[in-house]
Amino acid sequence: MDCWDCRRFQTKPRWINWARNYNVIIGRVVGETVSTKKHPSHEGLKLLIVAPADLQGEPLESVTPLVAVDPMDAGLGDQVLLAMDGWTAMTAMDLPGSPIDAAVIGVIDHIDVSRDLVP
Repeated sequence: MDCWDCRRFQTKPRWINWARNYNVIIGRVVGETVSTKKHPSHEGLKLLIVAPADLQGEPLESVTPLVAVDPMDAGLGDQVLLAMDGWTAMTAMDLPGSPIDAAVIGVIDHIDVSRDLVP
């Protein structure tokens, strides 16, 4: 199926409307994809399946996992920072004009949240 074929579907993945509200989110790597044919700008880059997650790293049940380009060499189970806006993702990867909607821009080692400041 070519990309233009996607436009004829009436339903969109649940993460599209959810992700519009955020430029960078936390996610958990839940899988990898293998693509023998891909856009030239994606050559040599891994494509990961990432589930948006809460601060504890637990995937959000209400949001569908998505595919993200990974220049950071994240692995299965890693907690990552995702650039969710196309412009932010392209700029972070220094690939202007590339067809990128989401990119891994960091691998999280630890999250420390002050419970007094979180509503």
